[in-house]
Amino acid sequence: MQARGSDRLRLLAAGLAAGLATASGTWAEGTLEAAVKATDLYKFAAFVAWPAAAAGAGGTLQLCLAGDDPFGALIDQAVRGQQVGGRAIVLVRLDRVDRGVPCQILFVAPSRRQAVAEALDQVRGAPVLTVTDAADDPAHRGMIDFVLRDNRVRFRIDPHEAAQSGLSISSKLLSLAVKP
Repeated sequence: MQARGSDRLRLLAAGLAAGLATASGTWAEGTLEAAVKATDLYKFAAFVAWPAAAAGAGGTLQLCLAGDDPFGALIDQAVRGQQVGGRAIVLVRLDRVDRGVPCQILFVAPSRRQAVAEALDQVRGAPVLTVTDAADDPAHRGMIDFVLRDNRVRFRIDPHEAAQSGLSISSKLLSLAVKP
């Protein structure tokens, strides 16, 4: 059974509230932080509208990871068997981001192979929801950027960047975001 808008919002808020990891530095807490982020990555999709042409091939939603993967097996476990809007989530790991990547969601982490800003530039204007992690430099931030606030995993959103790429982010998700 698919969750409706208010149910999805409650699920996302509950995930953020219940699993929001503290960041005091122990291994278990770091794992919890990564697990929360991995889960939130696919849950964001329920609150984003893509143009019809970018909806995904074959009823799937491509969740791509670029850069040095901070999640490891946690992301595989988080998306296994999950669907958003009736679309199965397919996880794709990329060595590099090039124009035309077949992703609806792209998480970009730092890497020696490609700078975050370069990867983001490759998809700028394309209907790809970009997500980054705690980027201090605005050039290294995706449309959604994870941040730690009050020892909890939160996120900030740039709705204007999303709109320039043809994406619409739900006001419900925007209301959960922290201010930059």
